[in-house]
Amino acid sequence: MRDKLPVWTSPLFPGGAILFITDFPEPTVGFIYEVEFNNGKKYIGRKALWHNYSLPPLKGKKRKRKRQRESDWKTYNGSFKDEELKKEIAEGKLFPIKRTILKRCTTNWEMTYYETKYLFEHDCLLSDDYYNSNILGKFYRPKLKDD
Repeated sequence: MRDKLPVWTSPLFPGGAILFITDFPEPTVGFIYEVEFNNGKKYIGRKALWHNYSLPPLKGKKRKRKRQRESDWKTYNGSFKDEELKKEIAEGKLFPIKRTILKRCTTNWEMTYYETKYLFEHDCLLSDDYYNSNILGKFYRPKLKDD
């Protein structure tokens, strides 16, 4: 079991390692990443750097107050839906050994586009090398029958 996560690395950034949100150039809103686990399998996804939230309006006003806070990007490993996989990660049997930023994105549209592009380019749904089980909630890993 690992106590410490590997840092995010990328050939796109000087120095390679990204430790702080200030290491991202302006106007980065998120990134496309690949996480490699100790069993050799990988996961490709996207992560926003900021989360928006609302506060109630001030007394006498009607409009909600908009705020922004840093997301959990430093400790994020993926949005797995598989309960067995989540259990293995929680028990420490499965842990990330490498976390790589593939692309920096400046809009939410870019994040959606490039995540989809990388998933199709790497054949994530057809390969057993990836944990990804769907793309955009429209394309799913096929249940192939033995012929």
